[in-house]
Amino acid sequence: MATDYYELLGVSRDASADEMKRAYRRLARQLHPDANPDDAEAEAKFKEVSHAYSVLSDEEQRARYDRYGPEGLQGGAGGDPFSNVGDIFDAFFSGGSPFGGGRQRGPSGPPRGADQEVIADVSFVDAVFGAETAVSFRSAVTCEACEGSGSAHSTTPNRCHTCDGQGQVRQVRQSILGQMVTSGTCPTCAGAGEVITDPCGTCRGEGRRLEDQRFEVRVPAGVDTGSTLRLTGRGAAGPRGGPPGDLYVHVRVAPHDRFVRDGDDLHDELHISIAQAALGVKLDYITLDGTEEIGVPPGTQPREVFRIRGKGVPRLQGRQRGDLLITVVVDVPTKLKGEQEALLRQLAVERGETVAEPGEGGLLSKIRSALS
Repeated sequence: MATDYYELLGVSRDASADEMKRAYRRLARQLHPDANPDDAEAEAKFKEVSHAYSVLSDEEQRARYDRYGPEGLQGGAGGDPFSNVGDIFDAFFSGGSPFGGGRQRGPSGPPRGADQEVIADVSFVDAVFGAETAVSFRSAVTCEACEGSGSAHSTTPNRCHTCDGQGQVRQVRQSILGQMVTSGTCPTCAGAGEVITDPCGTCRGEGRRLEDQRFEVRVPAGVDTGSTLRLTGRGAAGPRGGPPGDLYVHVRVAPHDRFVRDGDDLHDELHISIAQAALGVKLDYITLDGTEEIGVPPGTQPREVFRIRGKGVPRLQGRQRGDLLITVVVDVPTKLKGEQEALLRQLAVERGETVAEPGEGGLLSKIRSALS
C-alpha cells in the first residue's frame, strides 16, 4: 500500500500551506543527509518527505492527488498526460514556457549557509597514528527561540506579494517568436517565497545567531600539513532555516625533534663512535612504536642507511605503512686523553697509516705557533 503523503508530513488532509511548510522544515532538518551521514534509511525517508511536500505544496498537484491518489500524478485517471512539459521548459528557461503560460517553479527556499574554514594544529605523533583533536571557531547557529524560522513566537511568515509565494518574478518581452518569458529571484523575499512581518526578537528575523563552536575532529592516521578534512553540515547555519554549510579543517602538523617525514617514510640519524662503527654494536633504538634493538655490523661506514620496514607513516588510502630510514653518523672525538691518543697512534702504526705528530694539531696550531 502506498504511503499517504499527508501522513508522511504528519499533517491533516485540510492542512494549510503554512502548516505543511512548517512540518516539512521540521522533518527536513531531522532527516537531511548532512545531519545523518552514512544513514541510508534517513536519506530515503528525506527523499520521500521531500517528494510528498513537492506534490502537496503545488495546488494543482495536490488537487489531483486528493482526487485520484498517486496514480493521478502519473498520467492516470484524471491525470494530465502532458504534465511533465512544464518540467522540460523549467530545465531550459528557468520556469514556464518561453511563449508565456505554463507552470511556474516553486520557491527556491532559504539559501544554504556559508562554508567555513579552520586550522587544526596536530602533533607529529598524532598525525602519524591518528587522534581526536578539538577545533574552535565562531559560526552562525540556528536560533532556538524561533527554531530558525525568523518569526516571533506564535507567528508565521506571510506569502510574498511581489512573487505570490513563488520566490521568482517573471518578465515578459516581445520577440519575433512571440512573448518570451524570463525568470529571476524575487528581490523582495530573496527567493524564499515569504516575508517576515513580525521578526524574532532574539535573531531579528535572521533565523540564526553567532555563537562560539567547538568540535572534536577525528584526524585519520597519515595526515600531513596541507591535508583538509571536510565535515558536512558543520559550517554556518543557513538564514531562516536554510541548510548549513560545510566545515573545512586544514591540518597543520608540528615538527618532531628527531624524525623528518618524506611522504610515507621517516628519516632519522643514528650517532655512533669510531669504535662502534669499526667493531659493530647492538643498540636500543627508540622508534615511534617503541624500543627496538638495532644491530650495527662491523665496518659500518659513515652515512650508511639502515631501513626498518613498516615503521613509517600509515598510507591514508591503505593499510600499509612507509619505512623508517636511519642514517649512520660516525662521531669523531675532538679531544683525547693521553692513553686514548696513545692507543689510536698504536693502531695507526699497526695499520701502516700516517698520522700527525703530537703537537702538530693541523694548520690552526701552526698559525698559532708562528704568532707566539
